[in-house]
Amino acid sequence: MEQRPTIAVAELAYRIRKHCVVMTSRANASHIGSSLSMADMLAVLYAKVLRYDAQQPRWEDRDRFILSKGHGCAALYAVLAECGYFPVSELDTFYQNGSPFAGHTMHNIPGVEISAGSLGHGLPVATGMALAAKRDGKSHRIFCLLSDGECDEGSVWEPALFAPQHKLDNLAVMVDYNKIQSLGRVEEVINLEPLAEKWRAFGWGTREIDGHDLAAIEKALTEVPFQAGRPSCIVGHTVKGKGVSYMEDKLLWHYRAPRGPDFDTAMAELERNR
Repeated sequence: MEQRPTIAVAELAYRIRKHCVVMTSRANASHIGSSLSMADMLAVLYAKVLRYDAQQPRWEDRDRFILSKGHGCAALYAVLAECGYFPVSELDTFYQNGSPFAGHTMHNIPGVEISAGSLGHGLPVATGMALAAKRDGKSHRIFCLLSDGECDEGSVWEPALFAPQHKLDNLAVMVDYNKIQSLGRVEEVINLEPLAEKWRAFGWGTREIDGHDLAAIEKALTEVPFQAGRPSCIVGHTVKGKGVSYMEDKLLWHYRAPRGPDFDTAMAELERNR
C-alpha cells in the first residue's frame, strides 16, 4: 500500500524547517544549516515521489531513501514524523541521552534505511540495493541524497563508476550542492566544478536544478530515469541555512545551534515566509 501526506509540499517544507530549528535549539546540536538546505528536496520526495507506507516501514515494495549526509538527520526525522512514521512529539527527544534520535541517522528509527555518519557510505549501500533489486526483478527504486563536501570522498566515485556499468536505472542521486562544507567553502577545500559534467562523464543521466524550486524538483524527480539503462543524478543548487536569513550561505551555521534571540528570529522568519 502506498501512502503520502495530504499537506501541500510548501507547507511540508516549512514544517521540516521549523522542526529542525526547534530540535537543534533544544538539544544545542549541530548541522542546522545542512538540514535547512535540503528541506525542499525532502518535502517533494516524500510528498510527491516515494512509494511508501508509514504504517509498514519495511513494506517490501517500498522505494528506498538513503540519506548519505547523515549529519542532516534532523530534516529526515522531521519529514518522517510529518509523514506518520512516528508521533511528531518524539522529535522532542532529539539528541537527548537515551533517545533513539541520535545526531546522525540511526537505522532503528522507522523509515530510516541505514545508519550514516561517516561521509561517503550512503551511495555504495544504495548502489548495492539497486543492483539487488535489479537481479531480483523488483520494481522499487533507490534514491540517495549526498552532500557536496561528501563528493570529496573516493567511496562516492567507486559506485559512481559501478552503477552505469550495471545499468542501474532504478538508482537516483540527489546532490545537496550548497557550496559550504564543514571547514570552509567547497571551492576552497576541494573544488568540485564542473560537478554535473563529472557525473555525466561517469555515465549518469544528469540534470542541474534550483534545489529550492519545488516545481523544478518535482519535475526532475518524477522523470527519473532520465535515460533508460542509466542511473540518474540531480545536482540541486541550494543555499546553506535556507529560510533563515542570518544563516544563509554562512559557514558558522554548520555547527552552531540557534538559541536565545537567534532562535526567536529564526522562528519568526519561517512563520512570516510560510
